[in-house]
Amino acid sequence: MENLSLSEHPQHAGGPSGGPAPLGVQSRPQQQQLPAQMFTTAAQLLDLTDKKLMVALRDGRKLLGILRSWDQFANLVLQSTVERVFVPPGTNNSRGLYADIPRGIFLVRGENVLLLGEIDLDKDDDPPPGYEAAAPELVLSLAKQRKAEEKGKEKSRIKKLAALGFEGENMGEILL
Repeated sequence: MENLSLSEHPQHAGGPSGGPAPLGVQSRPQQQQLPAQMFTTAAQLLDLTDKKLMVALRDGRKLLGILRSWDQFANLVLQSTVERVFVPPGTNNSRGLYADIPRGIFLVRGENVLLLGEIDLDKDDDPPPGYEAAAPELVLSLAKQRKAEEKGKEKSRIKKLAALGFEGENMGEILL
C-alpha cells in the first residue's frame, strides 16, 4: 500500500545506491508524487475525454454527450449532445416516460454541473428501468405540466409555513 502522506521524509533519501549519503554531501529529498486518486480538480476529466457522459445540471436537466474539451474551471464541451427529459410515473401514466431531444454541441459552465458519469456503452441503447420512450412533444408537455403543479404545491407550502411564522430562505419572495 502506498504512503499518501506528504509530511514524512522519503525512505531512500540517501546516496545513489539508496544507502547513506557520503559525508559532507547534502542529500536532496526526492520529489513526491500523489496517486491519481488524490486529484480533486478538473484534471480528473482527462480520463473522461472522448467518452460518452451523462451530465446532471443544477437546474434538473440531464445531458448525454461525448466530452470533447474542458478547462481548469470544469467548463465542458459536449458533442452529439441529447437532452433526456423524464416524466416520472404518475396518475396519468403507470410507467414513466422519457424522450431524447437532440441538442448538438453543448457548452456547459462548470459551476452548473451537479453530477457527471461515464455511460456504459453496452447498456446505452436500453431504456432506463421503469421508463419507456415517447414522443418528445408529449414528454415535454407532460414535464411542463408536472413542473407547474409542483410549483403550485411549493407556493402553497410556503404560504402555510409563513402563516405559522416560518420565513426561511423564501422570505424575500413575493407570492403571486
